[in-house]
Amino acid sequence: MKTEKPIILIDGSSYLYRAFFATPSLTNTKGEPTGAIYGVTNMIRSLINQYQPTHIAVVFDAKGGSFRKTLYSEYKATRDAMPEDLRVQVEPIHNILKAMGLPLLCVDNVEADDVIGTLAKQAEAEGLSVLISTGDKDMAQLVSDKITLINTMNNVVLDPNGVQQKFGVPPTKIIDYLALMGDSSDNIPGVPGVGEKTASSLLSEFTGIDDIYHNIDKVITLSIRGAKSIQQKLIDNEQEARLSYLLATIKTDVELNFSNEQLKPQPIDINKLKQIFEYHGFNRWLTELNHGRFIKSEQPLVNQVSENDKNSQSSIPSPQAEKHYETILTSEQLDSWVKKLATSHLIAFDTETNNIDHFHAELVGISLSIAENEACYIPIHHHYLGVPKQLPLDEVIQKLKPIFENAKLKKVGQNVKFDYSILANYGITVQGITYDTMLESYVLNSNDRHDLDHLAQKHLHVKTITYDELTKVDKKKLTIDKIDIEHTTRYACEDADLTLTIHNKLWAQLKQDSKLTHLFNDIEMPLAIILANMERTGVLIDESLLHQYSTEIQSKLDQLEQQIHDLAGEKFNIASPKQLQVILFEKNQLPVIRKTPKGDPSTNEEVLSELANDYELPRLILEYRGLAKLKNTYTDKLPLMISRIDHRVHTNYNQIGTVTGRLSSNDPNLQNIPVRNEEGRKIRQAFIAPKGYKIVSADYSQIELRIMAHLSRDKNLLDAFANNKDIHRFTASEILGKQENEVTSEERRRAKAVNFGLIYGMSAFGLSRQINIPRNEAKFYIDRYFERYPGVEQYMENTRKLAAEKGYVETLSGRRLYLPRINSASGIEKRAAERAAINAPMQGTAADIIKTAMIAVNHFIQKQGDNVKMVMQVHDELVFEVKETHLDTITEQIKTIMENCYQLHIPLKVDVGFGNNWDEAH
Repeated sequence: MKTEKPIILIDGSSYLYRAFFATPSLTNTKGEPTGAIYGVTNMIRSLINQYQPTHIAVVFDAKGGSFRKTLYSEYKATRDAMPEDLRVQVEPIHNILKAMGLPLLCVDNVEADDVIGTLAKQAEAEGLSVLISTGDKDMAQLVSDKITLINTMNNVVLDPNGVQQKFGVPPTKIIDYLALMGDSSDNIPGVPGVGEKTASSLLSEFTGIDDIYHNIDKVITLSIRGAKSIQQKLIDNEQEARLSYLLATIKTDVELNFSNEQLKPQPIDINKLKQIFEYHGFNRWLTELNHGRFIKSEQPLVNQVSENDKNSQSSIPSPQAEKHYETILTSEQLDSWVKKLATSHLIAFDTETNNIDHFHAELVGISLSIAENEACYIPIHHHYLGVPKQLPLDEVIQKLKPIFENAKLKKVGQNVKFDYSILANYGITVQGITYDTMLESYVLNSNDRHDLDHLAQKHLHVKTITYDELTKVDKKKLTIDKIDIEHTTRYACEDADLTLTIHNKLWAQLKQDSKLTHLFNDIEMPLAIILANMERTGVLIDESLLHQYSTEIQSKLDQLEQQIHDLAGEKFNIASPKQLQVILFEKNQLPVIRKTPKGDPSTNEEVLSELANDYELPRLILEYRGLAKLKNTYTDKLPLMISRIDHRVHTNYNQIGTVTGRLSSNDPNLQNIPVRNEEGRKIRQAFIAPKGYKIVSADYSQIELRIMAHLSRDKNLLDAFANNKDIHRFTASEILGKQENEVTSEERRRAKAVNFGLIYGMSAFGLSRQINIPRNEAKFYIDRYFERYPGVEQYMENTRKLAAEKGYVETLSGRRLYLPRINSASGIEKRAAERAAINAPMQGTAADIIKTAMIAVNHFIQKQGDNVKMVMQVHDELVFEVKETHLDTITEQIKTIMENCYQLHIPLKVDVGFGNNWDEAH
């Protein structure tokens, strides 16, 4: 066999995991994961296009063990099972590679490394060059004058010099290097305490493991930090080092029933590839296949275009068009763009700022696009040596304000809530915002990622310029105002351009489903601007009260710390899991409830809560943790977040933060302030009304249970709500066969746990732990619940079946909640997906209801001037500032609107309260 090109051997198993964790979590239209499929295929395609090999193979690990498992039972024992989202992508990857004509090798009871090592050395013996594509460092032991490595993730090629530079040792010492330092990914033990630097330092003095142990006394004389302790570690762990040497050694003499000559690629099966690409949504690759550009056509394997395809190529889209991006530095340029904007069908816009705090960020520049592949960037506040003259801010605002405030000019953005707020800082109230690509993606599939970089990759197969790439200069992280205008123009124009292009793709999908169109047009899109205005309004905080309470908490923490140390019998760091493990499980011999992945006793909150039922020490530690969290998160942090502009705190509402549609908040997180304990209530007391106003809280009562009644159509449940029963007391009476007035408070508490627990899929075991009763008694509660509410059980069963058939469930508003693991082979994953299937329609519908209420209430508020402001949304609660002189009429109107904005088979109920602070109102 003669060849001038290298034989390419691809470590397919390495590719799988690297692609899975490095590639964005792409999905197809069915919600099935495709990120690893795309990543593996793209890397292999790029490799083929670059090297045009005449001989190639993709090697995967086979099922079964290997000689290493026989040597050491713990080999690879710490590896988690393959994630389900990756497992389901393996077969499609194999199918694509086969359709590409690539030989796939998988040898029983032999690891991919050993197959590759054997093939590589066979080729080397024949005088042939070999290129091994892998990300695993153990392959470096194979490198020679004829064998090189390439890491396709970063395109780095390692020859013998490259190995020496990267690892500090030549290829001939890589096995010794791995034997000394071990390999955590394969659970090769190595010598504890010997890391990369120590291993390479030792091997610069010795020829290898054998030489080290033959001259072990010389180690102490080396100019290596801690040489004495290293010598002792080597002595104590000689057996582990020698075992690690065997485990790290790649076999190069595996008996194979094929030779390198059989590694010739076959012609591509175009029709099969088209079918696979279409199913997985790889549209750009479909186009490239039809154009004969998917793989370069030097070799037989790329005989791509069949006779049947040739006649259809006239209808194929053209290659990516040339980009026309313009930097606006003169008044004439800006005037020209303003004229174009004034007559445009749709304007994509984006702002560049010096930070991400929407209320305080300064505008650095604005990018605009009105047609795909065409955009401009208007720099305003770039500051660096040699920066060209930029247009005055006043001129830019004056000329763009009429465009932005013209409601007839439709606009699209990516996370427009942020850009709306930034422009509002400069006196521009943007009108005509019609689309948001982030929200379009969210409505289509809330499980997906919705950032622009990911959307461009998924829908356009375009690699964007990321913000980190733009702003990292000479290993320093700069703000964008310090980046030169030329580079920023390419980045900013690309953002506006891609936003417009992605919108065109996503909107074409959205408008095919009337439910999703309604969800986007009538709920998510109008809500974005309401949230932006709420964020800008903020909420007033009593800073002095928080400082006072922070001092009180610190005093309690000091007392608790002393109590904990007294009980433990010694002082220790309560925040240290390691020290806590020793105190609880070694010194105090408490039972080990659960272990960490590394095998250590777990000290997480769930474990401590269980131990706290029987032991005082974990109970006090839990109390300490809770108070410390409140202090760090709220009493200490909130005063630092008060704006010096208006003395208010301005949170950020995340519209895409949960898969169910519920809003979340951050900086600060208003969702996690405890409501049922004294400490949480004191924090809420610091959220105050301005002079002449009251805080009003309007909270939906038991909304998820009401939604369950609606969805299940259970007669008993519907009757209970229709007759305004205390649902928990009613459930207790039904389960226990008592009159409602005979139900005790404890029995009501247990029934409440059942009511809420079952809609979250709680088992008898979970219920028994939550309310501290025997499991058989908990099972009795659950069985009786379903006897009295048979419609609920039937709804749950129907939902599980429907979810398994469709792969998703829906809210009453048509929001789809995809469940990619609903048909998982793993029983644990399947049951978790079934629990989510039952609960998601309730949580999602509750989210739709509160969002609908916010929109309806906002219409009312807009007519009230400064008499009322909506300042917070927390779970099922809306919080307002209402002028005292209008308190009764406005409060009653808010309650009426919220109770009638969404129709269920039973009435919605809203509890309304008011006071000088949030705690009094709630």
